[in-house]
Amino acid sequence: MMDNEINESLFEAPPMGEQERMVEALLFASAAPLSVAEITARLPHGCDAKEALVHLGKRYDGRGVALRRIGDAWAFRTAPDLGFLMQKEQVEHRKLSRAAIETLAIIAYHQPATRAEIEEIRGVSVSRGTLDMLIELGWVKLGRRKMTPGRPVTFVVTQAFLDHFGLETPSDLPGVRELRAAGLLDNRPPPETVPEPEGDEDQDEMFE
Repeated sequence: MMDNEINESLFEAPPMGEQERMVEALLFASAAPLSVAEITARLPHGCDAKEALVHLGKRYDGRGVALRRIGDAWAFRTAPDLGFLMQKEQVEHRKLSRAAIETLAIIAYHQPATRAEIEEIRGVSVSRGTLDMLIELGWVKLGRRKMTPGRPVTFVVTQAFLDHFGLETPSDLPGVRELRAAGLLDNRPPPETVPEPEGDEDQDEMFE
């Protein structure tokens, strides 16, 4: 009887409070967001990573750090309202070319997008260097091949892209109205005005 009890205890999952602590430790120690499958693989047999994440998220609600879902993974991030505290950090920014920004935006809003589709939307060809740079940056990756003639490869944004911009899914990208409200669409040149014919003033005087 004693041996059976020991064997059963080996397969008995720890209490949920302990599972929560384990998940918390894994996320804090990980340099990158972890998926539920990755967390489950490291927990003892019988643990419920999904439920532990739910409890953990509630416990950190309103704290200085928050449990955030990033794509299909989870990570701790600074609470959005405390982001101003990090402004003194010096970050080296890598400036993207206009072509790279446009290409990245098209992929983000139209993924999965083929190279031909990107070129059709931009109206110009896309250099291989632009796509290679976005892939090297870790914001774009190759997607599944499209089931069309030639089976062209597609491009999609990565989890690192979502994490960088604080998005859970690509559907959380701002719409046109939000971009305009943020002033990101106000830099477009104003529409050209068509001058009135020179004879209009004389005609108006004739009818006065």
